[in-house]
Amino acid sequence: MDHATARRRTALFALFFLPGLGLSSWVTRTPDVRDLLGASTAEMGLVLFGLSAGSMIGILGSGVLVSRFGTRPVVTAGILATAVSTPVIGLGAGLSSSAIVAAGLFLFGFGVGGGEVAMNVEGADVERVIERAVLPLMHGFFSLGTVVGAIAGMSLTALAFPVTWHLTVIGLITAPVAAIAIRQLPTGVGIQQPAAQATTVKSGAPVWRDTTLLLIGVVVLAMALAEGAANDWLPLLMVDGHGFGAAVGSAMYVIFAAAMTIGRFGGGWFLDRFGRAVVLGASAVIGGVGVALVVFVDNQIVAGVAVLLWGIGAALGFPVALSAAGDSGDNPTARVSLVATVGYIAFLVGPPALGFLGEHYGLRYAMIVVLALLVVAAVLAPALNRARTTSEAHPVA
Repeated sequence: MDHATARRRTALFALFFLPGLGLSSWVTRTPDVRDLLGASTAEMGLVLFGLSAGSMIGILGSGVLVSRFGTRPVVTAGILATAVSTPVIGLGAGLSSSAIVAAGLFLFGFGVGGGEVAMNVEGADVERVIERAVLPLMHGFFSLGTVVGAIAGMSLTALAFPVTWHLTVIGLITAPVAAIAIRQLPTGVGIQQPAAQATTVKSGAPVWRDTTLLLIGVVVLAMALAEGAANDWLPLLMVDGHGFGAAVGSAMYVIFAAAMTIGRFGGGWFLDRFGRAVVLGASAVIGGVGVALVVFVDNQIVAGVAVLLWGIGAALGFPVALSAAGDSGDNPTARVSLVATVGYIAFLVGPPALGFLGEHYGLRYAMIVVLALLVVAAVLAPALNRARTTSEAHPVA
């Protein structure tokens, strides 16, 4: 690997790390933000809708922008929005303004959702250059960022450090590190000629009628909701549902983030040995056991173990299913885009829906929806074997 490519790969590690840091910094302070806003569970669901809506708009618009302008400008815009968003969230909390917090979350979702597509295109290009898989490791750095941010958030929560200053500092850290990293990315990556774009759109239309792909989409819906539900609600779930203090509730999210990180850094060996279908089915079962224990067992020690299982189960589901979608037939770009969109629908609809359910039945019992979908994912996991068979019969260049 030449020096320029090594710097580019390292820059992508940093660019994946920073959104994870920002996400967990916000998540660990949700109990404090909720108290500062004086918001009910349902009202917090509406605030979280800003994050989901921003993510959806970003993910849907990013592919077109990358095709037209390349990855570097899109990554730049996304990471800039992420850096600005955390101080805005902190300001909104300090002013007890739900609208400002929701606007900050919209910026964060827009930046991460839009930048994620471009960074994955960059990562795939690095893989092509060095002929070695690096995308799982890059996603592992995102999870590592969530661990670091969660530990810091837990500590600052215990010290009663003001939310506004905490989230402002995160923005001040993100901006200069991102500026240095972006300079290592080449220009022109991901740009497509109009003819190529037209071909992609035309050939991508039939994917909607592919039964195997739609089954994979259902699996992605379940696994994305399992991950997103923890990202959005876990500290509050531990505080309101199991009686933990705010600092310990944040610690539960640290456990979840650490489990996700371990799963993503170590999951490659299991994928090589057992294959996608087995790994995805086992992930759904393990995650389902974790969620079931959280819902039905009112014991704080069991809740801690359950969060660990939840994180391990959620770690590989989304990326493995996306990989299977790409291998399920012709036009992998359209297939991955379709399945990714389904996953982000879970992030869009999930938080406010779970919030409204939590308002009426409690957050613990709202998670039964997540549990039910994980059961469906475990049943449908063999669809990934059919995806591989289809790929072998119709190889994609």
